[in-house]
Amino acid sequence: MSKIALVGIGKIAVDQHVPAIAGAPEWELAATVSRRGTVEGVEAWTGIDEMLAARPDIGAVSLALPPVPRFAYAEAALRAGRHVMLEKPPGATLAECHVLAALAAKMGVTLFASWHSREAAMVAPAKAWLADRQVTGAHITWREDVRHWHPGQDWVFEPGGMGVLDPGINALSILTEILPAPVHLQSALLEVPANRQAPIAADLAFSGGVTAEFNWLQTGPQTWDIQVHCGDDRLTLREGGARMEINGHDHDEAVVGPTGEYPRLYERFARLVAAGESDVDLAPLVHVADAMMLGARKNVEAFEF
Repeated sequence: MSKIALVGIGKIAVDQHVPAIAGAPEWELAATVSRRGTVEGVEAWTGIDEMLAARPDIGAVSLALPPVPRFAYAEAALRAGRHVMLEKPPGATLAECHVLAALAAKMGVTLFASWHSREAAMVAPAKAWLADRQVTGAHITWREDVRHWHPGQDWVFEPGGMGVLDPGINALSILTEILPAPVHLQSALLEVPANRQAPIAADLAFSGGVTAEFNWLQTGPQTWDIQVHCGDDRLTLREGGARMEINGHDHDEAVVGPTGEYPRLYERFARLVAAGESDVDLAPLVHVADAMMLGARKNVEAFEF
């Protein structure tokens, strides 16, 4: 069992990272770093430099911070020779992700840019089903309630927060995993509240007949669907990849390995460390960056939590 430190003890850390590490036979949560949050029974620090200096026995660091401040923490951990796992998205910009990847290679440690939605139960079966088929089109419908998932978290609407493209990148991480050939963005419409900096809704159009609809104002049941057309055949991933339908009929397969997206992430991180490898796939972030560069902006009603 290897010791790991968790940095950023907020909602995603408490809901997902802490229980996933607790259930992982490969990892022991040995320390946390957070300005305010702590985990009961675990050594707590407020600064990463102090933790790294005091705990050379901790060989890995998982970062669950928002993307904008994350680079400095990742850089410090890598320079200290620690393996690093990044919560999605891996950074606020593509350039800083490339810097971190180069630094990890130089230091001889693992860097894992994790995409938790790729670990949903039916993503691998969907990829296998599509592998030898000709995709003729696809559509993403990703509608959720920002007030539920990010209550009072203004940073999601600030520069670098990505707005609705923060959950949208989960869908894009699945799309880029399952499609047998890459696509690129051709146009986008971003709806930005009058008092915010990042979009609350977005419509994207890609090459190959692929489209996406993201909205952060849906209440009640949430919608996380991806539909892929292959001529007359249709594959649909529902509930963020937890369920798969082929031509409208449920398609179930046995899931190998741990149950749950984050437990599978930590298992993969352990395998990467053991193999001396990194995984820094930036394809989903490329699509978000392209949307921010290419997208037309439409001002809409102000938003308050």
